Amino acid sequence: MDFIIVLGLSGAGKSSALHTLEDINYYCVDNIPPALISTFYDLSKHSSDKKLKKIAVVTNVRDSADYKELSRSLERLRLDGARYRMLFLDSKDDVLITRYKQTRRKHPLLDACNGSTTEAVSLERELLRYIRQRSDYVIDSTFLNAAQLRERVQKLFLDSEEKGITIACMSFGFKYGILTEADLVFDVRCLPNPYYIDELRPKTGLDEPVRNYVMNSEESKELYKRIIDYVDYALPLYEKEGKSQITIGMGCTGGHHRSVTFAIMLYHHLEEKGYRTIIHHRDIRKV
Repeated sequence: MDFIIVLGLSGAGKSSALHTLEDINYYCVDNIPPALISTFYDLSKHSSDKKLKKIAVVTNVRDSADYKELSRSLERLRLDGARYRMLFLDSKDDVLITRYKQTRRKHPLLDACNGSTTEAVSLERELLRYIRQRSDYVIDSTFLNAAQLRERVQKLFLDSEEKGITIACMSFGFKYGILTEADLVFDVRCLPNPYYIDELRPKTGLDEPVRNYVMNSEESKELYKRIIDYVDYALPLYEKEGKSQITIGMGCTGGHHRSVTFAIMLYHHLEEKGYRTIIHHRDIRKV
């Protein structure tokens, strides 16, 4: 049985993720109480209903009591040798606050925080901090639109019967903030910058002239070789430790040229080695 538990911050996209999982033939249950997760797992496991072979549930942690119940459920699953995966949806605080203002929805912890959405988001993040660390997959939806979030979830779980680690290669610009969901981050700001070449400035690393310019220097070739050597050595160790997903970030100043070039090259390298690989350019469309 393929059993996925979807968690995360309110407003980060849990419902959207669940709808996507439903579209790829998961039997989905929304807002299941944390205390019932292990019971539902047992019932589904022993059911003859074929619909219950691929299951996704969303649960919410609203207070310390919910957190304790979730911890107990997860511990019961662990002791029973249950096989399950946890998907955590995250986003930056200011983006979550803006989303609540735009939708005029009430944050579930608002009453406990004297009507302050800022405090409610902060409290929920603190409650879920350890759960985020335990999760198999983390998606930061800060810079994702609905279609991009849907694509990320599909690529993670559409072929869930496949074994092995999933690697997300992501480019980003440091000027827009660090890539918070990354397990590994490589800084390529030390390399020649196409931004200062007039004909290359409006292009991106998706364009061959930009990639040729970036990789034309010996420094770029040597840095790429060292990154590949490290990644090739480290990935089997992550797999040995049971990691399901690794996010590798490539960062330059604006996220348009050098980081995109390196992310694309790493993506193709890992594909050739047989890894399940995702690529996403977080800041490529920002000015």
